[in-house]
Amino acid sequence: MHRTLICSFLMVGGLAMAQDASKAKDRSTAQTAGETNRMENMASDKTFVMNAAMGGMAEVEMGKLAEQKASDDRVKQFGQKMVNDHSKANEDLKSVASAQKIDMPASLDSKHQATIDRLNKLSGTAFDHAYVREMVKDHNEDVKEFQKEAQNGQDSAVRAFASKTLPTLQEHQRMILDISKSTSKGTSTSADRSKQ
Repeated sequence: MHRTLICSFLMVGGLAMAQDASKAKDRSTAQTAGETNRMENMASDKTFVMNAAMGGMAEVEMGKLAEQKASDDRVKQFGQKMVNDHSKANEDLKSVASAQKIDMPASLDSKHQATIDRLNKLSGTAFDHAYVREMVKDHNEDVKEFQKEAQNGQDSAVRAFASKTLPTLQEHQRMILDISKSTSKGTSTSADRSKQ
């Protein structure tokens, strides 16, 4: 009887220790998942900074082209606004990146450079239409990405940059959509134009 009692105590104690170990493992798994999620979000912030820097540099270069090559005064003025606004935003982003120890790209990637090279070969209304299409596409994408970062960014400085810059991008988006609608070709297809 005495042995049975001792065995019972040992079994109960062993079960209690197994439950404690299981709880500790669950806490450890939850902490690891949380840490992994935080690391993924931080990597996402870094990706956002890199993409915003690349896009900002491209906007400045394309804006300079618009100032030189556009035939429509509204397109030229929009290009000048891109140079001014994105140059300022790029400087703000450099400060954020430096504080967060994120290396900024030194030059454009091949995708953005190819777009600039393509635009550089055009002039007059052909340039205007291609530039406007590119700006509509870019600003639609930019607004989505900046909204996402402003709402979900892990790093408070990066999130603040996205929140601060978003209204300017939304203004650009409205402006370029207005320009697009009022140009003869804009971004609509020939079928769309025949319906108008």
